[in-house]
Amino acid sequence: MIIDGRASVQFAAGRGFRFRVTAVDKGWTYQGWVWLAGYVLGPDGGARERRDIFVQRAGLRFAPRPRRHR
Repeated sequence: MIIDGRASVQFAAGRGFRFRVTAVDKGWTYQGWVWLAGYVLGPDGGARERRDIFVQRAGLRFAPRPRRHR
């Protein structure tokens, strides 16, 4: 996923990142928001940091897969 200011203001102004979702919390939250667990991805697509983030569903976008260098 691409996490940026569309998903939450805390990720605006260049603080966005690519994120591999590993779990979606099924608990109650504010309408249209969701807790996601996963990993911040580096430029090569590898996991760099584990995080739990609170984002708006409507602001989530799928990220293209990184190109693998041979």
